[in-house]
Order: sequence, then C-alpha cells, then structure tokens
Amino acid sequence: MAAAIRRIASKNFAKFTSSSSLLLPSAILIPYRSIATKLFVGGLSFCTTEDGLTETFSQYGQVVEAKIVTDRVSNKSKGFGFVTFACEDEAEKALTDMDGKNLNGRVVFVDYAKPKTDFGGGIPIARGPPEEPPQPKVLIDEEL
Repeated sequence: MAAAIRRIASKNFAKFTSSSSLLLPSAILIPYRSIATKLFVGGLSFCTTEDGLTETFSQYGQVVEAKIVTDRVSNKSKGFGFVTFACEDEAEKALTDMDGKNLNGRVVFVDYAKPKTDFGGGIPIARGPPEEPPQPKVLIDEEL
C-alpha cells in the first residue's frame, strides 16, 4: 500500500516539476511555508477575538489566518492563538514589534510557532486480546 501511495505521489509531483520552472501548487507549499510565517501569540486577553487579532497584526503585512485556541467544552479562549502571514519578512517584523506589547489590557508574547507534535491522544488502538502471562513451570519429582 505504501509503495502505491509513493508511486502516485511521485507521478503527480512529476507533473509539476516537468517544466523548466518549478511550479508547485500552493497546497504542497503550505506546510513548509506555515512554519516560518506562523506566529504563536500568548498571553491574550479572554475578550480578544480573531477579528481583533487579524486587525492588530495586519498593520505588519497580509494576515492569511488568525486563530484563537478555545476550550472544546466551554468554547472559551485559552489565552493564546496563532497568526499566519503571507511572507516571512512580515512575520518577522510583527514578531519584533509586537512581542511584549500591550493588547486589550494584557502583555502579549509573540514567537515563531513550533511544529505540532502528536501526543498520542484520542482513542487507543486495539491490538487484539491481551496475552496471558506465562505460567510458572511446576517440577515433578521425576524431572529432578
């Protein structure tokens, strides 16, 4: 199965790289671009909205996305979010200018976003019935 996926991916990738200039669809580039242009914004006020975050950071460049992380149950802000810029230079300028600044009555901390790590949450994968522990061997007088 993995070989088939690799074969399909390499054929599709070859379509985009066959011309003299390298033309890749934006969907392929987004995972690579977003690490350098995505900023973590911590210390947000609980009344800060995504629109307010977009408006504040748009003075440094084109904001592609502004996302405030919320609690699943209460749907309230967790006090941090992410802002994605169109280019790396804009993100760097926003990082240097906004880090330690006041936003909605709170001092915000801005840094480059780290890649998401998988903590193995969710439903555990069943691997079959549990194995029984090995039974101790009983020695009979004849075996001694």
